[in-house]
Amino acid sequence: MSNISPIQGTATPQFDPTYTIIRFPEVEAITGLARATVYKRLKDDPTFPRPVPLSNSKSRGSPVGFVLAEVHAWVRQRIALRGVAA
Repeated sequence: MSNISPIQGTATPQFDPTYTIIRFPEVEAITGLARATVYKRLKDDPTFPRPVPLSNSKSRGSPVGFVLAEVHAWVRQRIALRGVAA
């Protein structure tokens, strides 16, 4: 696990967001979007982070995750756009 390094003075590991995969509940919490809206963004918004398959299955309902850094970057982009839209 080379992407985990301890924070000085604590035993709590620090995770590199570029290699951290999060699941739907975390994506919903970070973006403020409901699950159905996340699916709509995946379909209609090319800037929304693409899911990472977590199994070899291609069937509907197969587990997926999202790269934490990509979700954070998308949120930062949305925040930056609020000043431009005026």
